[in-house]
Amino acid sequence: MPTTLILGASPNPSRYAYRAAHSLQAVGEALVLVGVRPGVVAGVAIQQAFPAADTVETVTLYLGPERQAEYYAAIVALRPKRVIFNPGTENPAFARQLRQAGIEPVVACTLVLIATGQYALPGA
Repeated sequence: MPTTLILGASPNPSRYAYRAAHSLQAVGEALVLVGVRPGVVAGVAIQQAFPAADTVETVTLYLGPERQAEYYAAIVALRPKRVIFNPGTENPAFARQLRQAGIEPVVACTLVLIATGQYALPGA
C-alpha cells in the first residue's frame, strides 16, 4: 500500500493537512502524520518525532519554508519518490537539494491532485 507522510499534520478540521489526511485515506494511501500538536486524524496518531520509516513514497508539506529546514535531512534520508510543496510551502532551495538527492520536488496542491485523479504515482 502506498504511504504518504504529511509533515505539518494537524488535528484541526479547518486545516488543509487535516483534509488531506482524510482524502488520502479515501484513495487508499497509508498515512504517517508528523506535527507539533498531538492528536488523531483519520484514525492515525500524529507523531511529534520524525519517523524512521523506509516505506514512504510521498512526503506532502504543510509547513512554511521557514519551518522546513529542521526536517531536510530526515526527509532526504527517507528516500521518498517525491515531495509535494503545497501552496505556501514552496521552497526553491530545498527543491534543488531534493533534485540532487534524486527525489522529485512537486509544486502542487495535494487536495487538487487527489480530486483530479493525478495523485497516484505511476505504477502504483
